[in-house]
Parts: sequence; C-alpha cells; structure tokens
Amino acid sequence: MRGSFTYRNAIFILLLGVFTYFYGLDSRFAPKNGDEYPYMHIVRMTADAGAWLPLQSEMDGIKNTKPPLVFWEGIVSTGWGSDWTLFALRWPSVLYTFLTAFFLFLAVARYSGKKQTGLLAVLVWLSFFATYRYGRPFLTDPPEVFWLSLPFFALLYWGRAAFESKLLFPLLAGLCFGMALLSKSFAYIVPATFALGLFYWHWREWSIPKVLLQDLYKVILIAVLALGVFALWFVLDPFPEAVWKEFVLGENAGKFEARSSNYFLDLVRGGDSIWMLALTTLANAGLFTFVLISALIQAWRERRFLSLEEILLLLLVCAFFIVFSLPSQRSGRYLLPVMPALAALIAMYWDRLPWWGFRIALLLQLVVLAALAWVGGNLQVSNFLGQPGIWNYSFLHWGFMTFSFALVLLGIISRERCKAIALAGCFLCYCALTSSLSPLEGSLGRYSQTTIQELAGKDVWVPCDYRAKDEEYRLLLPGASLHGYSAKDASQIDLLSSTYPLLALQSPIGVDPKLCESCKIVGKRMEMRARHSEAEIQAILRGHIGEHLFVNEYLVSTPATITLPLAGKDACR
Repeated sequence: MRGSFTYRNAIFILLLGVFTYFYGLDSRFAPKNGDEYPYMHIVRMTADAGAWLPLQSEMDGIKNTKPPLVFWEGIVSTGWGSDWTLFALRWPSVLYTFLTAFFLFLAVARYSGKKQTGLLAVLVWLSFFATYRYGRPFLTDPPEVFWLSLPFFALLYWGRAAFESKLLFPLLAGLCFGMALLSKSFAYIVPATFALGLFYWHWREWSIPKVLLQDLYKVILIAVLALGVFALWFVLDPFPEAVWKEFVLGENAGKFEARSSNYFLDLVRGGDSIWMLALTTLANAGLFTFVLISALIQAWRERRFLSLEEILLLLLVCAFFIVFSLPSQRSGRYLLPVMPALAALIAMYWDRLPWWGFRIALLLQLVVLAALAWVGGNLQVSNFLGQPGIWNYSFLHWGFMTFSFALVLLGIISRERCKAIALAGCFLCYCALTSSLSPLEGSLGRYSQTTIQELAGKDVWVPCDYRAKDEEYRLLLPGASLHGYSAKDASQIDLLSSTYPLLALQSPIGVDPKLCESCKIVGKRMEMRARHSEAEIQAILRGHIGEHLFVNEYLVSTPATITLPLAGKDACR
C-alpha cells in the first residue's frame, strides 16, 4: 500500500467493506437503534392483519410512528411474516445502502474525472460508523438517505443539463423526495428544498432575480409533487385522522416543544443544543471523525478556490444543519443524508489531508481492537477472580484479531501506508466486534430446539428494557405467546416465581438461581446485559466481566397462576 490511493488498495478495501456489511447481518447484537424493535412489531402485526393499511400495533401511541413504506418493505421481504428472520428484515436496508454508494460513486467519479476518487468516496462513506450502524438494521434511515440523496447526485452528475431542465429533473426530483417523505417524514421536504434552492441560487451566480424567474417554480413543483406522494398515506389509510394525530402532531410537531427549560436556552446549552448537534454530526464519522474535521479545515483554508461541486456539497450540509437546528430535539442522526457529501469532500482532499487525522483514527482503532481482545481474553481464559472461562473462540477469531492489530500498528508506523490502512481499519474493527460476540449467536446464546418445541403456544413472560423488546424473544422462542415484565426485576427470583407461571429470569454468571421446590428449569442460555450502573461499569473495567456484562437466563416453570389478559400494562408495550 503506497502513499497514494491505488486501485489495488480500493478493490481490497471494497471487498472487505462488502463482507463487513453482510457479516453478522442477522445478529441480535449488531450495532443498531432501539427503534428496530417497534418497527418489527408493526410489521408483524400489520402482516398478521392481512392488509397493507392501516398499520397495526399493540403499543400505545406507536402505531403511525412512521410512514408506511418501510413497513411495506418489511412485509414483502419477510413474505407477510412467513420468513421471520433478522436477515429477511434487514437485507433491503443493505440494498439501499449499496445503491446509495453506487450513485455516490457515479456522481463523484463524473465531476472529479477520476473513478478512483469516486470509489474512495464510497469507501469513506461506508467506513463511517453511522452508516454501518443505521445502514444495515431494519430502520427508516437507509431508504431516506437513498431517496433524498438521489436528486443531489443527479445535479452533480449531469451539471448544466439537470440545472437547466425545465420539467424532467423537477419531476424526477419530486418523485424521489416523495419516496423519502413516505419513508421517514414530510418534514424532510424543508431541508431538501432549502438545499435545492441554494443549489439553484449558486448556479445563477447568487442572483435573486434570476433564481426567482427561472428556478423558483421548479422548487415549488418539486415540493408539491413530493408532498403529494406523501399525502397518498392519508388517501389510502382508512383512518387518516389517526395519522394526523399520531404522526403529524405527535411525532413531528412535538419536536418543537422545549425539552428542559425553554426553547432558546435549549438551543445554546444542554444535550439538545446546537453545539451538541454539530458534535454528533461530526461523530457520525465514527473512527474517521478527526479525518472529517481535517477535511473541513482544508475546505476553509481553500475557501476562495473551491470548485462548483465542493461549494454545492458544503451548501447541502449547511442547509440540513440549519433546518435541523430549529427543532428543540436535535440529533446528528437527522443529518445522515449529508454524510455522503462529507465523504465526497474527504475523497476530494484525500492526498492533501494532513496525517494527524488518520493517525488519530488508527490510534482509536488500536484502542477498540485492544479492548475487544482484552474482553475476549477474559471471557475465554478466566476473569480476575479465577473463575473458568465463559466461552471459547476459534483460532480463526484470534488469527483475525492478531492480523488486524498488526495491520493497524503498521499504519501508525508507516507514513506511506497510513491513510489506506486507516480506511481498512474501520471495517476490521466492525468485523472484530461482530466476531467477538459470535459465541452468543450459537448454542450458548440460544434455547435448545427441545425447549422451543415444549413452549410452543404457551404464555411466557420475558424481561423488557425497551418497547417491543419481546420481538427479539420471538426470534429465540418462535411459537410462544410472549408477555413482558420490567427488566429491572429480572433477578428478583422470589417475586417473579410467585407472580408468573412460566418466565425467563436472569442470574449472574456462576451463580445458580435459588428456586422454589416446585419450580422447574425448562431452558437455559446466556445473554448480554444492557444499561449498566456506574458501579457495574467500573467493575467491568477491573476485569469482572462475567459477573456484570453477561447473565445466564433461565426459563422457569412455577406453581403461580395468572389470569389473562392482565389489568396492568405489558412492560413491552
């Protein structure tokens, strides 16, 4: 790997990237957002109802939480719920992500005149942690990013032909934006058309009369057409008033309400401030955050000599940032559609970017790999208390970890290979994370087939720390009728065994649960805990991994009786 980014480097890293996005795609522990559980629930309930609309849900206030397009995709990809697997739900997300990458390649390769630069933009974007986290699970982000990006890619690709198009481009852009709105929210028409207006305004050399006379009607046409596509939801849904109340007023208008003190104070301080929005947007790049910062610094230094395409990319980022700084709920996730533009900037400045950003990326990768190796070593060999190891890794896992560690060290030492290895190292870290949790995807983290068959059709109570968490248990106990109780009570054996006739309870590794005499264990597996206390985190850092990071989960039959349906609310709902 030489100093410049060669095709040989690009092909190797591209193959690694494709493998990374498919490796562990069906994993329950894949980096994701908790919204995946409610979306799975809505798909399952709607598919069971046998109709595309209205959307169905047992969760209070979470039925029309998002437009129907993503749920329709889930219904189709799972065959109306007949193929209920994470892979079936998630592969359309990966398809959208790769389609976005393909059109990003076409746009950047066209205006830069170098296919190598286009390929580099794709690899940088795929290396962003936010792309990996949100671009694979069953979420609304992959279709939203694709459909919002497509018109801007077209402007970069066709240039004058697209800008001067009087009808064809506006119609296509309106349809694309409409599909984006039908995937995520009608609110995205504001930053999309704002960015488009800035594009046209710059194209007219910042002449307001010219843009008003020649392009204003195009922006209006695009907005009207996009909103018309979104309005199909109201036309097709038999209960449009519920859509208005839950989605328009609840899901969108509610984001302008003050979240702590008042709107203006929230704007400048706290977790929802504009500064936090800027920070989380940069953090979308993950391990490449400082590379992104160095690219923005480079753009500022060369601001007087920026090309048309560089200015358009920066206008796109600014438009989305300005619009999404207005709601009181601010999150870098809302700016995922501009991350391809930032990746394109990094690719264009690649040879001129300073080394410090890449070296920081390599140091962060070294920390990640070292932490995974340390945790894995403790789990396999023993913990600091001298207890036996919890699970075993294959030699292939440790061989991969050793190779990754050595390659990242080489990148830190070698100036010529630094940049290319830093890019490859992002994908290696993602693969290392998946490989480190792979034992839980096997028999260690699953109930036996005998247990699954025994519980088919029976009512089982499972711990829930997030709405619709029982959808994950449906993958573990297909055929069982699941109900939720609060996850904070999962270790309260006496309370649980006197309340529920058949339940899943949890006990620390190495500690056998003390059950009542008539209680019976019908199944066992290991699970990874979430939402640890500060004291537990400190204990984990001291090496007490098995006691706090993981638990044994037991399916227990008790003498308790219960009458369904319960008067109280299901903890998963």
